[in-house]
Amino acid sequence: MVDPEKVAVVIATMPGADTVTELADVFGLLADPGRLRVLTALLEGGEMCVCDIAAACGHSESAVSHALRLLRTSRVVRARRDGRRAYYRLDDAHVRMLLDLALAHVGHRRDDA
Repeated sequence: MVDPEKVAVVIATMPGADTVTELADVFGLLADPGRLRVLTALLEGGEMCVCDIAAACGHSESAVSHALRLLRTSRVVRARRDGRRAYYRLDDAHVRMLLDLALAHVGHRRDDA
């Protein structure tokens, strides 16, 4: 049986279609192991240039640059220019918290196994 009051509350608080689409895009970006390596490098290393991220992840600078371009477009990372070099970092505390929670969740599931 459907609980109409509960359903009405849920419908009233659900995000709009545009927000859900943007959220799906962010989670889609996070679904790629290479991009997750880049993000975890930034999580641990703070602000880093492409060459340092590539060295830490074991990827080519070209692959890291491509990943960062996608992540920057979706506001997951931000860049700061210093001369000819760009330095990248996680966009804000929300991204850091999302990654921290996901890592804790994965670690928690391993501890229970």
